Amino acid sequence: MSASGGNRAIIAAFLANMGIALAKFVAWFISGSASMLAEAIHSVADSGNQLLLLLGGRRAKRAADSEHPFGYGRERYVYAFVVSIILFSVGGLFSIYEGVDKLTHPHELTNFWIPIIVLVIAIGLESFSLRTAVKESNHVRTPGQSWVSFVRHAKAPELPVVLLEDIAALTGLVFALFGVGMTAITGNPIFDAIGTLLIGTLLILVAITLGIETKSLLVGEGATDADHARIVDAIVRGPEVRKLIHIKTLYLGPDELLVAAKLGFAADAPLAHIASDIDRIEARVREAVPAARVIYFEPDIYRPGDDPAPPTEEFFIKSAD
Repeated sequence: MSASGGNRAIIAAFLANMGIALAKFVAWFISGSASMLAEAIHSVADSGNQLLLLLGGRRAKRAADSEHPFGYGRERYVYAFVVSIILFSVGGLFSIYEGVDKLTHPHELTNFWIPIIVLVIAIGLESFSLRTAVKESNHVRTPGQSWVSFVRHAKAPELPVVLLEDIAALTGLVFALFGVGMTAITGNPIFDAIGTLLIGTLLILVAITLGIETKSLLVGEGATDADHARIVDAIVRGPEVRKLIHIKTLYLGPDELLVAAKLGFAADAPLAHIASDIDRIEARVREAVPAARVIYFEPDIYRPGDDPAPPTEEFFIKSAD
């Protein structure tokens, strides 16, 4: 993912959320709507999240040093994980608390037309922010890949985070509009409280989803199946290697993939030839998967007789037992 593309989506979301948050606070102060207060806190949390994503992207660009020899690329995952925690606590739990409070202590809604106008305008602004995130995501999303798959398997966390935030924001605005609208129509403030509870539940679900996905990235993910296949093909395609003994991959950051493999060469191959062969293989791997920037190949002697015998039927029976 290009950093500029992710930053454009983040900045668009930040500007939209700051303007929306201010309008929501004004509408809440005038009308007393719990849904508006929950949405205002939601927008403030989202704005802070966008600043964290920008900070994480900036800090991830620091050069490698002796303490972090592989660089700081995975710091973007740390900030994305912090975003999920903030969305869960500041956004979700606060909204649940506010909704429960309004259920037990109903508050009459006044000047209901103000929050309705603000919500309609906010839906328009959030739609623009989501449109920007979708546009930037389409630049890096594999053709035919579903959005669920994109969010689950994207190695760069910024766009999936912004996408989920924007979708949650739009859905939350619809919930708030439902709560305020029904309260205005029926005069019963319980609908406003229900809208607030729906917003809180939505934010908690989104936060849990983000937390699960970013945790996986923090622990360490390897190349996708498609990229793994391209790397293996690039290694074995040429005549240099007699056998690919084993291979491991790990994302050091969203745009930097570590590839480590043990390669079997002919027993009588001169060292100089092996070195030049490895250079050619590395070039093919980088051409096939540009993110493979850190490559370590360990040469070994390959003898056809070293191949282990295939498992027998008796082995599978004993293993099952």
